[in-house]
Amino acid sequence: MLSERLAKIRELLEANGQAHLLSGWDHLQDEARTLLLDQLQLLPWDTIGVVRDSIVHQVESHPPPAAIDAPVICDPSPDESVELFDRGAEMIRAGRLAAFTVAGGQGTRLGWNGPKGTYPATPVSGKPLFAIFAEQLLAAQRRYGVVIPWYIMTSPLNDAATRSFFLDNKCFGLHRSNIMMFPQGTMPSFDARTGMLMLSGPGELAENPDGHGGALAAMARSGALADMEARGVTAISAFQVDNPLVRVVDECFVGMHETPELSSGEVSSKMVDKIDPDEPVGVFCQIDGRTRIVEYSDLQRDLAEERQSDGSLRFHAANIAIHLYSVAFVQSLTSSDAEPLPWHRALKKSPWWDASSGSVLEPDEPNVVKLERFIFDILPRARRSAILRTRRACEFAPIKNASGADSSASSRRIQSELYGGWLQDLGVSIPRDAEGHVSASIEIAPLTAMRKDDLRAADLPAHVEEGGSILL
Repeated sequence: MLSERLAKIRELLEANGQAHLLSGWDHLQDEARTLLLDQLQLLPWDTIGVVRDSIVHQVESHPPPAAIDAPVICDPSPDESVELFDRGAEMIRAGRLAAFTVAGGQGTRLGWNGPKGTYPATPVSGKPLFAIFAEQLLAAQRRYGVVIPWYIMTSPLNDAATRSFFLDNKCFGLHRSNIMMFPQGTMPSFDARTGMLMLSGPGELAENPDGHGGALAAMARSGALADMEARGVTAISAFQVDNPLVRVVDECFVGMHETPELSSGEVSSKMVDKIDPDEPVGVFCQIDGRTRIVEYSDLQRDLAEERQSDGSLRFHAANIAIHLYSVAFVQSLTSSDAEPLPWHRALKKSPWWDASSGSVLEPDEPNVVKLERFIFDILPRARRSAILRTRRACEFAPIKNASGADSSASSRRIQSELYGGWLQDLGVSIPRDAEGHVSASIEIAPLTAMRKDDLRAADLPAHVEEGGSILL
């Protein structure tokens, strides 16, 4: 009976000081009431109590580290790269690799009405991000004669739209049965002053996504991990949806991950050199002999500015959110007896429903504490976590902002620079401005070439016109 469930939930809420969550109950239909009770019953009440107390007593949950060292970076020579490439190719050919994309974001900051993965990202054709990744997978599958399954973590907000986009585009040539989508989890939002849970409307909990660290639990909960194991997959190539230059299938990276002398094979990462001390990126560090990522806001100023004898930053290894995980490692982290990843608090500004007035109020300043888990908190749990250096210009052109750095315009410039460099190395005349930058729009589709050497047998133009565009 609904009344019996209500009585039990009311008792639970009162015991946790959250009875206000039933405000507006009288205005709900039975279906909405049932959904609300289901939601309240499943909340992680132990965590909620701890977080509420920490907010009330202003306890800092994650103080910055006291002592850190620079990490060990894998920077292979050309000969070593060939050896790693061959080892990685062997693993891929054996069908042991899967791809995983964190794709819960919306394109709102870009002025785009839809999931970020549907955003047109390439400099000539305007190909959407999802299509770029799909073509890379298709190209790798053809090269190695295997299936590379693709797992995509959406959000409750964009899950339906993402699925429709793939179906409308016939999964970009991939077989539908080899693509699995699942939404990430959510956490309730807390009032930043009182620690009380908040409502977004009558009977509607205010919630936020649980962060990219929630990917592990989502993989387990959705059955994705079980599907990987059934397919014989042992490693997961994981990346964010906003980077069109990510190498979804990188033989050298896989080879490093699979080399016992370099990595425990549990989790490996890529890094690029940090531009300057003020670049807002987390950096890889060593703390107590384990690899960690320290957020830029937590890195002490003197450490952020510290230089080595050659003038380079000591803490230079910027995290670009490209990782490899072993399936067995993720399974161990999501088992019932595993210690959960820690929660990180973020203070945000968010509208909320006020029961006394029955209105949704817009705050003038940050008013909500949101909880997120970070995927990089798994790094210190690995016995040996390896880090591969890569070039920013080759693999990192994220689209995060509407203008300026890390925008669509900057990403397209970086893409044109990369592909223009490929063509120039192969004898094509490429126009450049006074500063040496490519002055044309150049795009090379993954199905045409995954790397420069793939173009050696291609029919290439003799030159590219100033201000022109070329799509290969």
